[in-house]
Amino acid sequence: MKQNYTVRRGALEGVEAVLAVARRRNFRRAAADLGVTPSAVSQAVRGLEARLGAALLARMTRSVGLTEAGQRFIERAGPAFEELVAAGEAARDIGQRPTGLLRLSVPRSVVPLILEPVIASFCRAYPEIELEIAASDEMVDLASGGFDAGIRLGQFIAADMVAVRLTPAFSFVVVASPEYLARHGRPERADDLRRHACLRLRRSNGAIAPWSFADGNSAIEAAVSGPLIAHDYPTLLGAAMQGLGLAQIPGPVAARAIAEGRLQSVLDDIAAMTPGVFLYHLGRRQVLPKLRAFIDHVTSAA
Repeated sequence: MKQNYTVRRGALEGVEAVLAVARRRNFRRAAADLGVTPSAVSQAVRGLEARLGAALLARMTRSVGLTEAGQRFIERAGPAFEELVAAGEAARDIGQRPTGLLRLSVPRSVVPLILEPVIASFCRAYPEIELEIAASDEMVDLASGGFDAGIRLGQFIAADMVAVRLTPAFSFVVVASPEYLARHGRPERADDLRRHACLRLRRSNGAIAPWSFADGNSAIEAAVSGPLIAHDYPTLLGAAMQGLGLAQIPGPVAARAIAEGRLQSVLDDIAAMTPGVFLYHLGRRQVLPKLRAFIDHVTSAA
């Protein structure tokens, strides 16, 4: 049977006062250490003793000692209290300056385009941050996965996320190797794709991504088939460069191969546009300095 859980009010009240008096063996000096009045320390100690039902301190005329109960309390409460203080300082440290583990969920195709140019400079600029990049094309839940942020195409980011633009909008281009086009010809219309080998992408939800195009203000989809289904764009890019068929790929992913002449784009006049690549995070509370530092670094380098 599920029980109601509540934190006992004031469970830790008086602990620091008792520890300070036990260390100093004097109420006045303990009060000076804590920055409060001796009467406040005495009241805190009495309150804790009342809740415990045992005297912890033996008050004498010129000094203060520990009772047997007090000695046992100090032996166990002292280290535990120090751990609590250290835990609070560690949490405060992460909340006040760029430090700690920064975990990002990123599609594999984005790593060479956006992250590789800034990883080294970011790590040098923020040596107290450990940067972990989980390269996967699966859509993950940031909270349950323990991620600080993710990077995705804008159309795949949920509306309740805070999104930061990393790239301008760009098109999805259809590309093929010069050798493939020499053998099979260049498609001039979307319907021409029916007679071509088209390399397709399977999304993380199991569905095969359709090939989409823009006809003025209308979106159209083409029914395509081919010899390869991959789970990421770099694999499709490599297969297209090997002459296996046509591939529809984000423009920035294919840009270098096109510039080097290893691929050629077709159907550019009906290429579909995407909003671009965004970093997204939960944003329900203040952004931690480690994530703010990364956002500022990657956007300034863009």
